[in-house]
Amino acid sequence: MSGGLKVMEYLVTMTTHVPDGTAESAVQDIRDREAARSRDLAAEGHLLRLWRPPLQPGEWRTLGLFAADDDAQLENVLASMPLRVWRTDQVTPLSTHPNDPDRQTRRAGSSAPAAGGSEFLTTFTTTVPDGTPAGTVANTEAREADRARELAAQGHLLRLWRLPGPGHTLGLWQADDMAGMQAILASLPLRAWMSVQVTPLTTHPSDPALANS
Repeated sequence: MSGGLKVMEYLVTMTTHVPDGTAESAVQDIRDREAARSRDLAAEGHLLRLWRPPLQPGEWRTLGLFAADDDAQLENVLASMPLRVWRTDQVTPLSTHPNDPDRQTRRAGSSAPAAGGSEFLTTFTTTVPDGTPAGTVANTEAREADRARELAAQGHLLRLWRLPGPGHTLGLWQADDMAGMQAILASLPLRAWMSVQVTPLTTHPSDPALANS
């Protein structure tokens, strides 16, 4: 990546469809080359994390956190991955959130979880009710920032980004289980103004965080 440019981060949903009749040996060959390329991209600082979301039988889908100088470089990175011949990628650009625990240190593996917990992605949409006094909004946002710092210090909040569109936020969290994740969300001062979608994540064998744990 170019040292003089601001590095951008992206969440990429990668969905693979293997053509009918493809030999298992061919599938395994591309899997092996994909794993090797993933290691190279992690070493280059482009691939930060990989996860598996909940899947239906027969689904082959991966979530990836990538870094690149711009959209064009990201496309080159994705096109260099062997599975791209069978894969479609949905790219979501991420921007800096003021409450991101990692906003001062952007590096591969920096969002790695501690041992023993499960990871979750959350999508927040925050809508302030009409007529809410500006002072109430400012106070609630300040308490939200304080709570984010507390949760980061406890190892629960790993990353936080702004998503495209007003009031949309993506979070990466760690908790013991879904009940623990829901309890964390209930503790957020902005929770009453939020709609929340929670995606439980499982380990991907090529996740760069495994090499850094």
